[in-house]
Formats: sequence, C-alpha cells, structure tokens
Amino acid sequence: MRAVFSMILAGAALAGCQQAELGASDAWVRLPAVQGRPAAAYFTVQGGAQATSLVAVSSPAAIRGEIHEMKQDGAMMTMAPIKDVPVAAGGRVEFKPGGKHVMLYDLSPDVRVGATMPLRLAFADGKTVEVQAQVRAAGDAHDSH
Repeated sequence: MRAVFSMILAGAALAGCQQAELGASDAWVRLPAVQGRPAAAYFTVQGGAQATSLVAVSSPAAIRGEIHEMKQDGAMMTMAPIKDVPVAAGGRVEFKPGGKHVMLYDLSPDVRVGATMPLRLAFADGKTVEVQAQVRAAGDAHDSH
C-alpha cells in the first residue's frame, strides 16, 4: 500500500513539473467586407517555458501579414502596426477584434468561408508554431469570440 501511495505522489509531483509548451489556439480569420481589402486574423498564444516575443505571422494564402494593435486615442480608435508582441513564460496573449490582430494582405481568391487556412507564427527565439484558422465571413455573428 505504501508503494502505491509513493507512486501516486511521484506521479503528481512530475505532472506539476511539466514545462509549458509554446502554442496557439482558437485561430480564425475574418474575410474583408470589400474584396481586395486585407483580412484579419485572431488567435490566442500560450507562452512556453521561456519568455519570447511574437515577431511575425504569415500564411501561404496571403502575400504578407502584419501584426497590428487597436488603441483608444482620445475619442478615436486608431490602428497601427507593431514590431513584436511579448509573450511571458507560461503567459497568454489574445489577438481579438478591437485589440491585437494580424492583417493579411492580398489574400488568395481560393480562400472561402467555412474552410481553414494555415497561419505560421514566428517567435524571437527562432521557434515557429503553425495553427489552422477557421475562415469566417465579414459580419459573421461569431466575430466577437
């Protein structure tokens, strides 16, 4: 009985020591309301064992991607590109409407609502993460997620 108890304790201790893994989830892309305009990508980044920064986001379905941030400037909301986004070890950073997001320029005409498209996130420490993003229409009721 004591051996079984010791094994359970050891397993619990090891589970608590697992390193956080850098990743991304809940990815989606909102298509533009006007064809030819950029699409917007949203997702959540989970930090790994070490702090890093997200420095680029790309997709084979777009010519280029830029990380942007919306900010309140007095009575107006402004949007501007940002160089990088710090990700704390074990932290979480949300890219969502009205905040941080990725603008995807010159999206392929093959990208369709209901499909998925890959996003590749590149970090300052040289790591990359690829996530599949759901493609949604402009004005989709799920935009607030």
